[in-house]
Amino acid sequence: MLQSIVLFVHLGVAVLIVGLVLLQRGKGADAGTGFGAGASGTVFGARGSANFFSRMTAVLAAVFFATSLGLAYLATQTSAPESLLDLAEPAEIGTGLPAASPPPGDELPAAFDSTPIEPPADEGVND
Repeated sequence: MLQSIVLFVHLGVAVLIVGLVLLQRGKGADAGTGFGAGASGTVFGARGSANFFSRMTAVLAAVFFATSLGLAYLATQTSAPESLLDLAEPAEIGTGLPAASPPPGDELPAAFDSTPIEPPADEGVND
């Protein structure tokens, strides 16, 4: 149960990291801001978005690293499934089930009769 929760958080953090990385600007995008390309009109201010996204990416990367270590630890703590052969009680030698016999009064049909069938006599066959 705990492993499933940590795995769910791990996957969520991975998706958020990808989203934050895609939202960030590259270093080459700063060339347009020198000519007044509207960087001050953003929600976070002129430099606020870069700092916010950089810090959130760093925090999410730390959480991702921690959940990775947690998943590795939890994977080593799970026990291997037991074999069905280990669960079965050992049988003693010589104790088997008796041979099955049909109940009294039930006889096998004639088709299952074990008497040999003789081939038909050669009647009227010309050699």
